[in-house]
Amino acid sequence: MTTAPQPTASGTTDVVLEAEGLTKHFPVRKRGRELLSKTVRSVRAVEDVTLRLHRGRVTALVGESGSGKSSVARLLAQLHLQTSGTIKLHGEEVHAKGGRKFRAYSKRVQMIFQDPFASLNPVHTVRYHLTRALKIHGRAGKTPQDLEEALYDLLTRVQLTPPERYVDKFPHELSGGQRQRVAIARALGADPEALLADEPVSMLDVSIRLGVLNLLRDLKDRLRLAILYITHDIASARYFADETYVMYAGRVVEGGDSESVTQHPAHPYTQLLIDSAPDPDRPAAEEKDGGTGEPPSLIDPPPGCRFHPRCPHAMKICSDQVPPRFDVGEGHFAACWLYGEDR
Repeated sequence: MTTAPQPTASGTTDVVLEAEGLTKHFPVRKRGRELLSKTVRSVRAVEDVTLRLHRGRVTALVGESGSGKSSVARLLAQLHLQTSGTIKLHGEEVHAKGGRKFRAYSKRVQMIFQDPFASLNPVHTVRYHLTRALKIHGRAGKTPQDLEEALYDLLTRVQLTPPERYVDKFPHELSGGQRQRVAIARALGADPEALLADEPVSMLDVSIRLGVLNLLRDLKDRLRLAILYITHDIASARYFADETYVMYAGRVVEGGDSESVTQHPAHPYTQLLIDSAPDPDRPAAEEKDGGTGEPPSLIDPPPGCRFHPRCPHAMKICSDQVPPRFDVGEGHFAACWLYGEDR
């Protein structure tokens, strides 16, 4: 099992946001003859996820499309309410269902969405988007001059300079990278402690992705932010994140420091992810087989380990029991029966 966060010199931990046993089931709408049945089916999108976000560190959540990564982010942002499990902010359990509680929570935990154009209202300027964030969270100051300084400060933080060039532009007048920087500036308008970045560079040109990741890294260092970085690109997780968790079909199957997870992957699914990434230095003769097939249905997932129908190392126990987290190195775990005590 993973170790608990260690206290700092002040006697407190540096854990900002944590999830324990986080689970989310989305009910499926009944149709036809199902309306006569009392059985309620659901999509088991997230199952027993435990992770921690630390101050001044980036935690990556990696997996293929449909693995539940974005659902975890939305649960942590309290945009969805969990079916079971707990979410804690600085050790205090969160119940932000709406109203003032949700506003107070969102001031401390902000989300950056995947598509910067869809997340910005096309009929409003950058000034409107940022002003609204500042006013909602009480950071607009008392005078118009205070507001203008706050706007310019936000744009400068995200490297949109000179700020007067961008503050009155509409989203369609900006490039994809500039729009995402505005979305990041809007999140910073709340002065948050944690940022939940849901694939923040996947909609951007390859040539500008690195710039946005470097911006987030700079903000993390200067503002001591805890960042959850969601991605399907495990190579970028190694570059950008301090810790990496790998998700498959709603469950976390491996986690640890990014160097260990990406350089010494323990779970067969993580190995498959890394082997599927293009590598010009890897000869074609070294390409590995295995992991064929499609991800399972989350309405009726397979018993035991959800990866076992695709796993080249599957054993009988894999289809019978859900594997716990086994330590495979210092701070590195894998939920795989290959690492059980009797093996």
